[in-house]
Amino acid sequence: MTRPILLLSAALLFSAALQAQQIQRQLGDFDFKLGTTPTRSMAQGLISPSAVGAFHGGLDLSHLNGWYLGQYAPSMGLSPDSTLRLDSYMGYQHHFDSTLGYEVGLIHYSQPNLSGPDSYAVYGGISVYGSRFGGALRDNPDNRTSTLFADLGQLPLLDADFTVKLAHHRLGTPFTIGDGSQVSAFSDWSLELSRPWLGIDLNLIYSNSNLSGSGCDAYAGINAYCESVVTFKAQRSFF
Repeated sequence: MTRPILLLSAALLFSAALQAQQIQRQLGDFDFKLGTTPTRSMAQGLISPSAVGAFHGGLDLSHLNGWYLGQYAPSMGLSPDSTLRLDSYMGYQHHFDSTLGYEVGLIHYSQPNLSGPDSYAVYGGISVYGSRFGGALRDNPDNRTSTLFADLGQLPLLDADFTVKLAHHRLGTPFTIGDGSQVSAFSDWSLELSRPWLGIDLNLIYSNSNLSGSGCDAYAGINAYCESVVTFKAQRSFF
């Protein structure tokens, strides 16, 4: 049995000289947002990869009728050990009232500085009384991924937001590990508690997969690590 590993990480995000994660402007019937985190609720929770570098951010443009488009860069590729990554998306969201709504969309993943095919995903979900539930299907020649997501909102006793993510991956080509056996599919999941504190975003994350030992050589999933890990993040944005 693998013991959970406790990881401590702190990230400093640099942009303009305002202390916030997002700049928002109203331009006629359009709403423009510029920020260091993805602004789309379903896109962010379901399929947008987490930030992988000290410099990341994106923009979002939406219309009053519910249509929107945008682009988010999990990594700007400014450090020697990183490369530029771009997630471009478009979609539609509609709220029947303050308690019920839905959202659907399409996202395109690309790494312009690397050769190889791009990948696409479709996503959708509903929001009910402040909670969000959704799913996504990402079509990649090397890894076809189905994801389920639930954001239950703020837990009253802990005063923290609680999110759950579960994904199933089917490899395009089975991966042969050291003992000669093959891995053709695997699943992974994560549980996250998050809350702001004195201008700092605190996140406690537990992640795991059904792979272990040499099977982890085949892992390329939604988590940073294959086996059981507990991660604590303290992130302050200077924006």
